[in-house]
Amino acid sequence: MDIAVAIVLLVLVVFVIIVLVRSVRIIPQARAGVVERLGKYQRTLNPGLTLLIPFVDRLLPLLDLREQVVSFPPQPVITEDNLVVSIDTVVYFQVTDARAATYEIANYIQAVEQLTTTTLRNVVGGLNLEEALTSRDQINGQLRGVLDEATGRWGIRVSRVELKAIDPPHSIQDSMEKQMRAERDRRAAILTAEGTKQSAILTAEGQRQSSILKAEGDAKAAILRADGEAQAIQKVFDAIHKGNPDPKLLAYQYLQTLPKIAEGTSNKLWIIPSEVGEALKGIGSVLGAGTMQQGTAPHDTATHDTAPQQASTSEVTPQSSPNGAEGPGSRL
Repeated sequence: MDIAVAIVLLVLVVFVIIVLVRSVRIIPQARAGVVERLGKYQRTLNPGLTLLIPFVDRLLPLLDLREQVVSFPPQPVITEDNLVVSIDTVVYFQVTDARAATYEIANYIQAVEQLTTTTLRNVVGGLNLEEALTSRDQINGQLRGVLDEATGRWGIRVSRVELKAIDPPHSIQDSMEKQMRAERDRRAAILTAEGTKQSAILTAEGQRQSSILKAEGDAKAAILRADGEAQAIQKVFDAIHKGNPDPKLLAYQYLQTLPKIAEGTSNKLWIIPSEVGEALKGIGSVLGAGTMQQGTAPHDTATHDTAPQQASTSEVTPQSSPNGAEGPGSRL
């Protein structure tokens, strides 16, 4: 009897422990649980401690209420220009209603994947390859709108849909690379031509400015030289008039200037001006007047007026030197 009582007590203890374990449940944070009572939905458990009726209430697997990220495998999609591209998608979603996610859809992750694939084919099918490659934001927005509207009744909210990669065929990739390379070469040639053009314009502008400044400098220098020469002539003219020179001095200066005309070894012809006779006449009269003032009477009182022989021009003929070279000589 003692052994039977002990066994009964042990069974009762085990039963109580099982009842307590099945009655007391702790729901973690960011989790939700659906309770069924006798197979029918009874309530949704929130995070915290809760009590269930053993063998009457059943707690279904907990649902994660955090935002989830699911990356789907590449999907072949045909574009409007009949090119097959492989597109990888990433979907960000969150369970907002545990009851709807449990009873409205059997597998919401698989449902989101299939819905994303079909919607992606519809959206990309209306675009050509270039538009599909450059319109990712537009495709993402359309996918998110369709998925969010369809999954709303499943208790799921789709926050974002991203196209991770769009891979066109290898032949198309080669063609695109060649096109991009040609475009870059064209832009480089245009930039080089623009640089050469700007360089030529700046060089021509610099030369023009240099020519203008040089011409202005030459003009100012010529004006200054002309002003200097004019002032020098004016000073000489003023000095001559202040000195009040007589004809004797002018004749003497004139004769001193004549030898300078014959300077130089290349002179073959010496042109004597017609005023030489007048100068000689003036010098002769000066010398005669000086002799009379010293008291020397002329031997012959008769004055012989000789008409000066004036020549409009006197030709100097070259005389041959003993060596055969021609030297300057004068013959009046």
